[in-house]
Amino acid sequence: MPGENLTRDEARERAKLLAVDAYEVALDLRSAVGEHTGPGPRTFRSTTTVRFRCAQPGAGSFIDLLAPSVTEVRLNGRELDPGAVFDGTRIALDGLAAENELVVDAQCAYSRTGEGLHRFVDPEDGEVYLYTQYEPADARRVFANFEQPDLKAPFTFSVTAPDGWTVLSNGTVAGVGPAGSEGGGAITRFTPTQPISTYITAVVAGPYHYESDRYSRTLPDGSVLEIPLGALCRKGLAKHFDADDIFTVTKQGLDFFHDHFDYPYPFGKYDQAFVPEYNLGAMENPGCVTFREEFIFRGKVTQASYEGRANVILHEMAHMWFGDLVTMEWWDDLWLKESFADFMGTFSLVGATRFTDGWITFANRRKSWAYRADQLPSTHPVTADIRDLEDAKLNFDGITYAKGASVLKQLVAYAGQDAFLEGARRYFKRHAYGNTRLADLLSVLTETSGRDMAAWSRAWLETAGVNALTPQATYDAAGHITELAVVQEAAESTVCDDAAPPRGTLRPHRIAVGLYRKDAPAGEAAGALVRYARAEVDIDGPRTVVTELTGAGRPDLILVNDDDLTYCKIRFDEDSLDTLREHLGELADPLARALCWSALWNMTRDALMPARDYLGLVERFAGAETDIGVLQMIQTWALSALHHYTAPDSREEAGGRIAEAALRELRLAAPGSGHQLAWARFFAQVADADAELRLLRGLLDSTARIDGLDVDQELRWTFLASLAAHGAADEALIAAELARDDTASGKRHQVRCLAARPSAAVKAEAWEALVESDRLSNALVEATISGFDQPGQRELLAPYAPRYFEVIERIWQERSIEIGMAIVRGLFPGTQGDATTLEATDAWLAGRPDAAPALRRLVLESRDDLARALRGQECDARAAV
Repeated sequence: MPGENLTRDEARERAKLLAVDAYEVALDLRSAVGEHTGPGPRTFRSTTTVRFRCAQPGAGSFIDLLAPSVTEVRLNGRELDPGAVFDGTRIALDGLAAENELVVDAQCAYSRTGEGLHRFVDPEDGEVYLYTQYEPADARRVFANFEQPDLKAPFTFSVTAPDGWTVLSNGTVAGVGPAGSEGGGAITRFTPTQPISTYITAVVAGPYHYESDRYSRTLPDGSVLEIPLGALCRKGLAKHFDADDIFTVTKQGLDFFHDHFDYPYPFGKYDQAFVPEYNLGAMENPGCVTFREEFIFRGKVTQASYEGRANVILHEMAHMWFGDLVTMEWWDDLWLKESFADFMGTFSLVGATRFTDGWITFANRRKSWAYRADQLPSTHPVTADIRDLEDAKLNFDGITYAKGASVLKQLVAYAGQDAFLEGARRYFKRHAYGNTRLADLLSVLTETSGRDMAAWSRAWLETAGVNALTPQATYDAAGHITELAVVQEAAESTVCDDAAPPRGTLRPHRIAVGLYRKDAPAGEAAGALVRYARAEVDIDGPRTVVTELTGAGRPDLILVNDDDLTYCKIRFDEDSLDTLREHLGELADPLARALCWSALWNMTRDALMPARDYLGLVERFAGAETDIGVLQMIQTWALSALHHYTAPDSREEAGGRIAEAALRELRLAAPGSGHQLAWARFFAQVADADAELRLLRGLLDSTARIDGLDVDQELRWTFLASLAAHGAADEALIAAELARDDTASGKRHQVRCLAARPSAAVKAEAWEALVESDRLSNALVEATISGFDQPGQRELLAPYAPRYFEVIERIWQERSIEIGMAIVRGLFPGTQGDATTLEATDAWLAGRPDAAPALRRLVLESRDDLARALRGQECDARAAV
């Protein structure tokens, strides 16, 4: 990644100097099809005309472009020598006038990494599909531009493409005509966009399957807002495409946001493209949102998957206002769009769709991501210090998304929902098509709420770390509470880097404290653990007494942060913990139960509970979990507990018990249910004994059967992956499965299965493909890493631990940041889970103080996960004595 970075200081200087009036971008994509025989990468012609003003005539600046070659640079009619002004990443612009017109004609490269203009060839039918992905700064791989969010401008795109292709961009189609030049094809011209940032411009082109619908709404002034809706995917996925459900959620979201934002959707049409080999979940390009095509389900999935897709659809839709209409000035305030979209995604999910339990998923899944990120040495305040683009790329993390959303959820309770939404409405109207900082949002919220938003911001947005809340109770002889206090402390974290932010901040919290017991009141199920008292209180400082609950009868369980009002880690007193060990499955309220599962997992990660105890709870109570999303999260945590937190000498026994429990629950689950499917997948992941593997093979070849379990193509690959990792599926069996499913998805599964086989030669081949070659696309890099790193193959993987530290700096220098991140994270030898690997990591960090900060951050984060796992193993080993 040499020379590709852009610093905040450079961006600020350029923003002071320049103002951009308009872009015209012409792309010729006919070269995407046919054989590529020339040297170097496959390229396309990109011609950019940009009109901009300069506050200091005579000064110099630069425009960004990552391209193999530049044919022409013309500034204000003056031809510049491309060889003299273009260095591969920037074009130097000297002697600027007050008003300028720049034309850049370049040959830009198609991407195979999901950055810039990605080119995908469908193995099923040979068709070529293209799409763009830019955030934070890859539009410069497609056309010359001033690549920073605060230099907004209208964009007018025209795209020349092969005949018969669907071509989309942010604007509506203004016209389509013949290319009129050698090579045939058609030119699609688009209407100019509103002023937007470079990173949210988009082009999607190829023989996509396209479905359409329409949204209409009468506005307060009596006019009718009409929004054309589109949804598209590869032709090979059309038979699985449930566009009707996507349109339903889309319309529900548009209704919800219009009801609450009082600002009509500002970008004309609304296309949603589901594209192959996508690095992200989705991207909020106005008028042309892109999603990973895995949201089109090829087989049976649980309702949690449909809920997850709906949440992402609404998250991206919220960005049309938070992020696209009003955009952060620089990536320091990335949270101004991502935290809000993450919060609004769940807020609208619960308020507008059939997924009314969305806050349970948020508490269980999204907050888990945040809690982990907030204890890493790389944690940062929600509003971060982003020095450059590499910093920005790594800050699309659990802090910016999930912690920020959690904090906003608390803000709604603190300021009031009406005040919060009125603040949003003023924010949109005041800053439409502009750029903002933290102070701009705090200003409108102070106006609407009457509260001190600056103090709230200092406590919640400008400090790092997570607090842990623990109840302390005393009782009189009759069993009544004499005092109930909540103790607040900073949750334990690992810090091994001088640059890590200080920890230990205690914050004000608005929480509910719930008291639960088993003597159920009339109307409740016998033996259920139910809440009989609740108090909502403000706590601050290290210890707060909850006077509202003095005199209440002795509870079996005290749940701090009941109803999930604040962002904190929940701890338990000993009596409550004893209750959960025996009666967790009897907790009647699904949100309270989800909070307890999450808290128990956090205790396991923090080495406060042995992994064997957590796995014991899974064995006894996970089968009773009614919320499918919570169950799938419990299963994910159980895998981590088994492979990383269980003492090495106990793993085999623990794995056997959890596999027996998984098979038992699989057989007990209702035939054809989502729970049955979840247990089938989990069983495949933990199966290890010969009899268990024989059952998987029998389910695969139909010699075994479980009533109601439909072993569709996706589930077949799940079973085959487990068999391959155990040496029970050879290359021929995997090839036969690919012949059965010769699709892009099938190819990814095949690559994963091949790399999972327990063979030294297989691991060497996978390592070479990842480290010594760049022939794999981003999707196949991900699949190869997934197959290579198998927890049951520690001895096979051991030789690669020292090699990892030898190659990662070269990888970081030579590969794109997306691929570099995937390899540095994915090949870290954490599976070894031993002190020797920790020592090697520390030695690398100590010996490379000048390594790229983003690379050091990735290694530090992996080091923290390993150190945390080792502490968990020690805790588990002590429990065995």
